[in-house]
Amino acid sequence: MVTNMTKALRRGTAAALLALGAAQSPALAQGLVERLWDDVTGRQPAQPAPAPAPAPRGAPPPPAAQAPAPAPQPPAATAQAAPAMPYVLPRQQSVGETMTLTGNAMSVNTVRLVARVPGYLERVHFEDGAFVRQGDLLFTIQQAQYKAQLQQAQAQLQLQRAALTHAQTEVTRYTALVRRSAASQVEVDNWVYQRAAAEANILAAQAQVDLAQLNLSYTEVRAPFDGQMGRHLIDPGNMVGASSSDAVLGEIMQLDPIYVQVNISTQQAQQVRANLDQRRMTLEEMQRIPVEVQLPGETAFTHRGTLNYVAPQVDAATGTLLVRGILRNQDRTLLPGMFVNVRLPMGRTLQSALLVPQRALQEDQGGRFLMVIDTSDTVQKRYVQLGPTVGAWQVATGGVNRGDRIVVGELWRASPGLHVTPQPTTLPE
Repeated sequence: MVTNMTKALRRGTAAALLALGAAQSPALAQGLVERLWDDVTGRQPAQPAPAPAPAPRGAPPPPAAQAPAPAPQPPAATAQAAPAMPYVLPRQQSVGETMTLTGNAMSVNTVRLVARVPGYLERVHFEDGAFVRQGDLLFTIQQAQYKAQLQQAQAQLQLQRAALTHAQTEVTRYTALVRRSAASQVEVDNWVYQRAAAEANILAAQAQVDLAQLNLSYTEVRAPFDGQMGRHLIDPGNMVGASSSDAVLGEIMQLDPIYVQVNISTQQAQQVRANLDQRRMTLEEMQRIPVEVQLPGETAFTHRGTLNYVAPQVDAATGTLLVRGILRNQDRTLLPGMFVNVRLPMGRTLQSALLVPQRALQEDQGGRFLMVIDTSDTVQKRYVQLGPTVGAWQVATGGVNRGDRIVVGELWRASPGLHVTPQPTTLPE
């Protein structure tokens, strides 16, 4: 209670002093407030820093404050070692000069299967797109009519054979009677005629039997060769063979072997002739010329065949010459109509050609280029001119020298001006 009274008395006294101090000087009022607050809270007033003693006359001035010494810095990092860069030297060998053209594959045989006799189509014996063998049954046309016609022709044949037997017997009988003067020669001559007529009728009847058998065989449409079927064009139950519009039942294509054909320009044809010294090749020589084929998406010419045909004249409309090759297609990788790249020899060999790895080739707006390590172990960009490919390598017709170190690894890192550590390596053939 005493404490509360003391605090109240102090507040009253403080208010009076503040009023008096504010009336005389605002600075005095502020000082009174601070002293009062220190008294209430018990805080010790801040002691002002002692003023420096005046230096005696003639004494040197005190030294200025020294700045803190900087912390020692770590030694500068040493230069990074040059990265290792794998390289190979160009390969040197003789390579046959070739030309690469875009062509397309086509079937060796394409047959439209037709109904050769009229009748109702009874059954289709294959699935659309199925691979079939030569002689497989594909379609069956109504056979009852043609079986009856065959039986009728066979009956006529038997009748004429019986007539021949009777005429032969009568000729023998009447010949004996004429010798005994029991019959006239006229009777003998008549039966000789009947015998000859029966022989002729037998030939005609046999022909009718053959025709009836042939028509009956036409009711079964079979595969003419090993090939792949297209879709069937007429469903069972329809009348076929009555007109040309309903005669085509389906289509079969032979895919092994398969043709590839290209069109070469007149200039290219003249260059090939010049390389051959204008010598005309025989058909046997021509069919030994190799043909290599590359499918879209492939990196090499893995499909190989031989030349099959060269057109005897240039197409006046296009100024090109048709060339066709043939190759095996056992797994049916090539399909008719597919676009392919075809490589043909030009009849000349490049001696001591320089080959570079295809994996090292890059391309930009300026063309194809390589990264090459120069004599100062610095990467340089080198544009090149290219020729035919040989496996994983390609002939460089310009821009490459024999001793060039060609970068084949770390291509993402290789950039012009980069200092590297050359590392020789080898690549597969």
